Amino acid sequence: MRATASKRQARRQFWLAVHLYLGLSLGLIIAMVGLSGSLLVFYIDLDEWLNPQLIISESTTQRQSYEDIFQALRRTEPTRQRGWRLEIPEDPQRAITARYYKPGETAHHGFAPLTLSVDPFTGTVLANRFWGEFAMTWLYDLHYKLLLDDLGKILMAILGGLLLISLVSGVYLWWPPLHKLKSALSLKRNASRERLNYDLHKLAGVYSLIVIMVLAVTGIALEIPQYVNPILGYFSPLQASPAPKSAITQNNPARISLDQAVAVGQARFPQARLCWIETPHDANGSYRINLRQTGEPSQRFPKTNVWVDQYSGQVLAVSNPDELGSSDTIINWLHPLHTGEAFGLTGQLLVLISGLLCPLLFITGVIRWLQKRRGRPMRHRQQRHTAKNQPLSPELLNR
Repeated sequence: MRATASKRQARRQFWLAVHLYLGLSLGLIIAMVGLSGSLLVFYIDLDEWLNPQLIISESTTQRQSYEDIFQALRRTEPTRQRGWRLEIPEDPQRAITARYYKPGETAHHGFAPLTLSVDPFTGTVLANRFWGEFAMTWLYDLHYKLLLDDLGKILMAILGGLLLISLVSGVYLWWPPLHKLKSALSLKRNASRERLNYDLHKLAGVYSLIVIMVLAVTGIALEIPQYVNPILGYFSPLQASPAPKSAITQNNPARISLDQAVAVGQARFPQARLCWIETPHDANGSYRINLRQTGEPSQRFPKTNVWVDQYSGQVLAVSNPDELGSSDTIINWLHPLHTGEAFGLTGQLLVLISGLLCPLLFITGVIRWLQKRRGRPMRHRQQRHTAKNQPLSPELLNR
């Protein structure tokens, strides 16, 4: 019996050390990642708040055609001859965001497109910015890769794994007997500051556990898809990404308009909402019309795609998430689970709150550690006096 208790105590001390040292060494970074992730849940709204010129006032004029908006982009940036990607927001009063991938100015970065915001009613370019050079995209890069490109992604994946270990060790240390479960899940009233701090740390971890574990697992998978996706593909074959090319049948073929390409794509999925339009990169390229069907987890990055020949308007390829295998389905759920949008506003608020709890966990954990360090000399004095059968004086006990 005594040996079993000793083993149990040794095991507890081991996990206590793991939890302590992970928290002290990585807690500040995890707090930063959690806080930045919370802000990114509503990063479009925050970007508009930080840049009021992006907010479009109520308009009675008719929205411009997608082709007219595309031509406005080309007039603003005449040297950008490759394709553009136009994000069509669900709210018709919001600006259309256009991305030009791989601009020469930021070619040394892995991902830093030129981003233009366009008024859909006038075609006026409201903002012309490079990714990473304005607040919300800088914050995104900090959260996603610690501003370190590929190395940052690897480090973030490792951080996610260590966070999972910290969460598991915290649950092990907290796990109460069944008859104490109710008190273990509640805040003790009229408690001392030490007990209040402990309860805040404990409850913040317990109540955010599931959400933070989901965020950690999905974050790891999103950081290193080159390792995770092949593992998933072992269980269910992954669909190869189509790369259809348009057929040139004459020397100077006329390109169909963006609106015509959109009409072709939406004819395939008439109940779906238009989300993105990707224009051809060159003479052999095709339009990619990105749509969202009801039930798709992602609001902004759905997986329904129709590739359209830029000359004939023929459908070259279709990707329907309803027809994908289990591994592709899991991959399609990763980003919307990580942002919370898979469950609408409720999911986003859960991610927001859980991210904000990360700094609280770090602060209360450090306070708890300092409290125990200050209490250690007191315990040593108590042990020495107990060994001598000499009770401590009231003055000593109150120090």
